[in-house]
Amino acid sequence: MTDFFKDIAPLSYDPNSDAELAFHHYNPDEVVMGKRMEDHLRFAVAYWHSFAWPGTDPFGGQTFQRPWFGDGMDHARLKADVAFEMFDLLGVPFFCFHDADVCPEGATFAESRRNLEEITDYFATKMETSKTRLLWGTANLFSHRRYMAGAATNPDPDVFAYAAATVKSCIDATHKLGGQNYVLWGGREGYETLLNTDLGQEAEHAGRFLQMVVDYKHKIGFQGTILIEPKPQEPSKHQYDYDVATVYGFLKRFGLEGEVKVNIEQGHAILAGHSFEHEIALAASLGIFGSIDMNRNDYQSGWDTDQFPNNHVEKALAFYEILKAGGYKTGGTNFDAKLRRQSLDPEDLIAAHAGGMDTCARALKAAAAILEDGTLERLRDERYSGWQSGEAKAMLQSDLSAIAQRVEADGTSPQPRSGRQERLENIVNRFV
Repeated sequence: MTDFFKDIAPLSYDPNSDAELAFHHYNPDEVVMGKRMEDHLRFAVAYWHSFAWPGTDPFGGQTFQRPWFGDGMDHARLKADVAFEMFDLLGVPFFCFHDADVCPEGATFAESRRNLEEITDYFATKMETSKTRLLWGTANLFSHRRYMAGAATNPDPDVFAYAAATVKSCIDATHKLGGQNYVLWGGREGYETLLNTDLGQEAEHAGRFLQMVVDYKHKIGFQGTILIEPKPQEPSKHQYDYDVATVYGFLKRFGLEGEVKVNIEQGHAILAGHSFEHEIALAASLGIFGSIDMNRNDYQSGWDTDQFPNNHVEKALAFYEILKAGGYKTGGTNFDAKLRRQSLDPEDLIAAHAGGMDTCARALKAAAAILEDGTLERLRDERYSGWQSGEAKAMLQSDLSAIAQRVEADGTSPQPRSGRQERLENIVNRFV
């Protein structure tokens, strides 16, 4: 045991408590729509923001001073000790990591691989005495200067090769730990100017890279889901994985729509000009919904601030779409969220996650209540009810000439009908 979280007891559900470090809405054993809340939400802690982020922002340096900050494997093991202590305090079922979060990079690729294998073995021993399992692993293919022009889309074939070798080692680690998914996050898979970019060739390379990932998954018998995380704008102006629709087009282009799903982040959805629930609903309709990164942006600053969620009303519509889609399969709710730079205390890490878990619990219960009430679904069905007639269905199998002839012969003159948006919003407000 470390003393980083000393005097902090495991959190419990106590809706009547005034304690800051308690769950006031998240009851893991509460049954919602026939399933335990813990099994619905499948919470995960993000290793990078919680244990690796030093508190920097674009205009300020490090504010956090953690005892595990350092380059050696001893620091990596201490970080793991603290991480699993926090997992146990929160009672979360999952965690997620990049390779760069959990161990130092070596002087050579071989040394980096050995470091990752060593910490993977250490994680395995920690997991023997913890309920927390691995939701997904991924590779950091964006922070190092070698990736300044991308990884799979880099114009230098040696960078492509280094990225491929890194992904292989991270898939191996994920597989060894029983991870339920593997994520590819193309933070720098984009371009800033066409003056030095062959976007057609870069897209082809990205497609081939993903095909190799899928091939390797099957080669080693990894049963988890391969996920792509859509990422717009930041840091490149033109990202190849801009949003769910863009990713789906990419998957179709390379014949991977049956092999790969998406991990959708709330903050990225907003940066793409969409709502979170839109991206989830679209992914579900296309058959590629997998998992989510839960956070929020600061809407005044206008960039991806990765703050913990605190607005259950906003999240209720997202969970409504997840429930409509049948819930998670191998995915979950990963807190891709970080503390404010001024939140220095160990208790702040616990409080932030507890608040986020409570927010999601309230959102889930509201979403379930809306769905069980059925009014929204009934009104939506009524809006499209005209398409249930035989004539309407036959029209879709017809042609423009026949349709035009019928419209003229019947004197068809449709009148607009109200979309009832404000009334529908009032229905939602009854439950949140």
